[in-house]
Amino acid sequence: MKEVKNKIAVLIPCYNEAKTIEKVVNEYKKALPEADIYVYDNNSTDKTDEIAKKAGAIVRYEYRQGKGNVVRTMFRDIDADCYLMIDGDDTYPVENAKEMCDLVLSGRADMVIGDRLSSTYFKENKRPFHNVGNRVVRFLINTLFNSKIKDIMTGYRAFSYEFVKSFPVLSKGFEIETEMTIHAVDKNFKIIEVPVNYRDRPEGSVSKLNTYKDGFKVLGTIATLFREYKPTMFFNFCSLFFLIVGIVIGVPAYVGYFQTGLVEKFPSLIVSCFAIMIALLLFVTGLILQLIVKKQKQNYELYLNVIKNMKDKK
Repeated sequence: MKEVKNKIAVLIPCYNEAKTIEKVVNEYKKALPEADIYVYDNNSTDKTDEIAKKAGAIVRYEYRQGKGNVVRTMFRDIDADCYLMIDGDDTYPVENAKEMCDLVLSGRADMVIGDRLSSTYFKENKRPFHNVGNRVVRFLINTLFNSKIKDIMTGYRAFSYEFVKSFPVLSKGFEIETEMTIHAVDKNFKIIEVPVNYRDRPEGSVSKLNTYKDGFKVLGTIATLFREYKPTMFFNFCSLFFLIVGIVIGVPAYVGYFQTGLVEKFPSLIVSCFAIMIALLLFVTGLILQLIVKKQKQNYELYLNVIKNMKDKK
């Protein structure tokens, strides 16, 4: 019986990485000689694409700016048994590549996370606000989604076919890592973290991540996905806020009424009633949306079965 080889695709989203892309492509060609190396150029102006082609990579293009847009196109275009995604900035070690792919190909994981934060990231990274941001994002996601992920925003990951083909990419930029982490946790995919040694960018290589602008986008993505994935909890928080406001504003009016038989603070009473009504509406909204989310999860599980059957037929 002829042995069937698993297909591995190395995905490298790139924007102006001429300084490092040749080294990255060559290293991963040696580490995973059976893999196809794809470089997706995202409107680079420094000849990143030409250098990648000379190094032996398959170069394709995504003209909509943003890492999320690149990932969306890569996941749609490429079929493989295992996908290894790395950045083109030479910050991730090639030594972990085979281990991460083996975890996916053996069926032990649907997403393998290259965990920088448990090793050298805080020492190597020279941007202190990035360090703070990583800690904040990790705390929020692990608290809101009841998970224990150590590195939320790493760009070094391996994926199964089922995860890639069922992941609805909505982000356009650097929020993509946060989105895929929350999606994997919410949909109960098998997640394994592998500690990796992070090294800072070489001299002359510039990060495209804007600390403040992209940081706020990530926080916005967390809030949006929290509302969409856990509507009961989200709307209960909102409902509780309006309920407290309604009670605080209304208590003086009610106390005055019971003491004198007159409503002396009529505007406060009206505002209080509206706030309590809003609280009730938000509470009911959360319950209804939670039923919809539950139904969507059921449909998603059936969709995964379809994807699995499609893979088996190939």
